[in-house]
Amino acid sequence: MTSYQSQQEKPVTESVSDAELINEFIAETTSINYVEIVENVIDTLEQDDSAMVSHPSEGGYRWKFNYGSVEVFVQLTGITDEDTITVWSAVLKLPAKDEPKLMRQLLEMNASSTFESHFAIIENQVVVMGTRTLTDLSPSEVSRLITVVATIADNNDEALQSEFGLN
Repeated sequence: MTSYQSQQEKPVTESVSDAELINEFIAETTSINYVEIVENVIDTLEQDDSAMVSHPSEGGYRWKFNYGSVEVFVQLTGITDEDTITVWSAVLKLPAKDEPKLMRQLLEMNASSTFESHFAIIENQVVVMGTRTLTDLSPSEVSRLITVVATIADNNDEALQSEFGLN
């Protein structure tokens, strides 16, 4: 029988394996340090040397810093792809005046002006929050998530408290 394959040709599977090994090596040696990224972002946003970090008993990292008139919290549950980053900031204590009107306004704002964040209720407080898994999360996305939550909270807390606050 006649063979049409030259002896000098390499099978495609070998070069694919080599490429996969190289990509895996690059991924392992260039892993993202999320703790460092979060701390760098907070350093650019925080005011009055207000940043603090803690290590909750359930693991991970939690930061707190002041931005404008709000306190912003950032939590990393860990550093694997399955872990999450959550950013939140309280803007109004509940109960509030005219809660049906407040809820409608918050839902409308969620649909039109909160980008990757949203308004939610946690422990009787209206908060601005955003959360995401670390899978394929870039440093710029970390920066954007923290900045968006901090800015939206700071831009809305005083108006919400003025219109709906009980104090």
